[in-house]
Amino acid sequence: MKAVIIEDEKRNSVQLRSLLQKNCPQIAIVGEGADADSGRRLINNLQPDLVFLDIQLPGKSGFDMLSEIGNCNFEVIFVSGFDTYGIQAIKFSALDYLLKPVKPKELVEAVRKAETSSTKKQAAEKITNLLSHLGETDVAGKRIGLPLMKEIRFVDISDITYCEASNSYTKFFMNDGSKEPLLVSAGLFTYDAQLAPFHFIRCHQSYLVNRKYIRSLIKDGNAFELVLTDGTRIPVSRLKIGAVRNELRLG
Repeated sequence: MKAVIIEDEKRNSVQLRSLLQKNCPQIAIVGEGADADSGRRLINNLQPDLVFLDIQLPGKSGFDMLSEIGNCNFEVIFVSGFDTYGIQAIKFSALDYLLKPVKPKELVEAVRKAETSSTKKQAAEKITNLLSHLGETDVAGKRIGLPLMKEIRFVDISDITYCEASNSYTKFFMNDGSKEPLLVSAGLFTYDAQLAPFHFIRCHQSYLVNRKYIRSLIKDGNAFELVLTDGTRIPVSRLKIGAVRNELRLG
């Protein structure tokens, strides 16, 4: 698998190359760039399968570089010293992010995911989704990449009615005409923080519900339930009832 490293600090580039040689010998580093412009030229000339990309580059960011390239039909693993800007967009796009100093175990796992990614078309779709999230405050039309068994499925966040934990997996129930839920190979906790800004409510250890589809909150004896617009009933735990009431502005 051909790869390039785009990193402005030489010592970080040397360290990453060394880690790859020791832990991922199947990755051939065919070029290195120190800024967005040199990185863009490298990618256009060498056509790598994988790009290790620092977010904070001199002059232009790594995101700027991807935007200028256009059709990014290669896998990207972001590497940065800051756990801040753009991270939510990266996660929403099912892309990997390594925090400096890079840990070997995390690097190996990120490379494994890049190697098993399905198609160049899907790689480009992940970058397109990433760039659409950056700097965009309107939630309408935003999508999230869900890792299914054989693909990354991009869905509109507004079409997700609720999520249900299923051991180490998560079932996504949709309002797009799908009869069966999407089984995602990640735990529910992965999506709790990601979807909270989009008014998803963690009403139970096993459920995350889109407020848009909540019709009512009912009490049956000592138990509370959320009734969705399609009639589905979702349990509300005693520990979560206060937070649910606040989110629904029930006092």
